[in-house]
Amino acid sequence: MRVLHLSDTHGYHRRLTDLPEADVAVHSGDFCMVGSEAEAIDFMNWFCDLPYAHKIFICGNHDDCLSGANIDGLDSNVHYLCNSGIEIDGVMFYGVPMFMGDCVTGRQQRNIEKIPADIDVLITHSPPYGILDSDDNINYGDELLLTKVVEVQPQFHLFGHIHARHGIVKGHRITFSNGAIMNSDYSQLLHPNLLTI
Repeated sequence: MRVLHLSDTHGYHRRLTDLPEADVAVHSGDFCMVGSEAEAIDFMNWFCDLPYAHKIFICGNHDDCLSGANIDGLDSNVHYLCNSGIEIDGVMFYGVPMFMGDCVTGRQQRNIEKIPADIDVLITHSPPYGILDSDDNINYGDELLLTKVVEVQPQFHLFGHIHARHGIVKGHRITFSNGAIMNSDYSQLLHPNLLTI
């Protein structure tokens, strides 16, 4: 299974043309810039129209307009994961969003603690601490998330959030993908990550 990983498009998704072939497209959040409902709807319309057999997305900190939302009307092959999972061709995907209300109330920690053990691909917006999470020599990743990921041992952990650390690395017997394709100063879209599961 080939997985196309995107993140942090911040309203510029329609500039993405000639995306590579894959079986599943995953967007790990921050498809909005200011977090408006119009931005979210435009993204979902674009995402639904992509020519991939399956499409999965979660929300990031810029997508707060969808906090608590019940998203109806998506195509049957488009999956919105909000502390939930979906199995596709024997591969279990699980997604944890990053809503600001969850971060300031402690719900985000509880959501991380509930990540199940029987998953193959974990999708979060935030990176785990110390892995593709630094900018200006500061690590912005989540320490509890790192502990949970190492405990659960998914084959892949897909995230974004930190624009300066786009890329793929391996460690702890896990492949980590930071798919933030908008560069640090929001001037250029980078190439999406392509993974084989």
